[in-house]
Amino acid sequence: MGTDPAPGGRGAAAPATGSFQLEDFVAGWIGGAASVIVGYPLDTVKTRLQAGVGYGNTLSCIRTVYRKESVFGFFKGMSFPLASIAVYNSVVFGVFSNTQRFLSQHRCREPGASAPRSLSDLLLASMVAGVVSVGLGTPVDLIKIRLQMQTQPFRQANLGLKPRAAALGEQPAYQGPVHCIATIVRTEGLAGLYRGANAMLLRDVPGYCLYFIPYVLLNDWITPEASAGPSPCAVWLAGGMAGAISWGTATPMDVVKSRLQADGVYLNKYKGVLDCISQSYQKDGLKVFFRGITVNAVRGFPMSAAMFLGYELSLQAIRGSHAVTSP
Repeated sequence: MGTDPAPGGRGAAAPATGSFQLEDFVAGWIGGAASVIVGYPLDTVKTRLQAGVGYGNTLSCIRTVYRKESVFGFFKGMSFPLASIAVYNSVVFGVFSNTQRFLSQHRCREPGASAPRSLSDLLLASMVAGVVSVGLGTPVDLIKIRLQMQTQPFRQANLGLKPRAAALGEQPAYQGPVHCIATIVRTEGLAGLYRGANAMLLRDVPGYCLYFIPYVLLNDWITPEASAGPSPCAVWLAGGMAGAISWGTATPMDVVKSRLQADGVYLNKYKGVLDCISQSYQKDGLKVFFRGITVNAVRGFPMSAAMFLGYELSLQAIRGSHAVTSP
């Protein structure tokens, strides 16, 4: 195998050790941790906008969170994502890279020959990564959103539903990630940890196609033909653009997922994806599905830039290659 067709652009070197390479998972873990640290404050703002109450726009939400909860409000519930999303991204990047490598080598059967990328390989590998992401990511997103949303004021009006026995929004419903998991399992069963999984599947399968494919294509476009590999600047720019594109287009289904997963902190009002869409549209109109699109796109750039840069640089260090060169 002459080149590694994983996320890394043209010329990324890799040892000829077969289609499965463990280092992709390790590099994905490092990149995932970097993306959480960079993007979590705006992720909190995005979630509050999509599933909360009393916020007019992005700037209003930022001011409100800061005024009521100080700067620590933007990092509420970050410990769980920092530990879990790193693992989640490790699996997603590892699955994508190894699936695409396997598909490329399957097409190019000649031993030792270079396995060039194709759009179909990228598409199928992205879809597989999207499906796998739901199995791991749904509980992670659920816990994150419940912890982010538990300070929201409880509003019983017009809901006609009996609230949980916990204090009605006057105090946090969960004491931390472990207590949140235990409470969900106790009140909703194990299936409760996968609340919003259908919406996440509808978000992530096309979302990862619009994440990995633009990244690889932009990297190839930016990187000169004679270069041994993409520079850190190219990785940063391509990764950021891919993140903005993916998160911007995924916003409507991300709104539905956030509402389904935030639902249940104090009461349940949605029966499923279609019911959430119907109720949201009836109450707030079509614009509700684009709530948070600006912060999603803006947040997607630094998060994904950090994710891909962390992935590529750590992969270079692990393999001891010069796949990523200085500008």
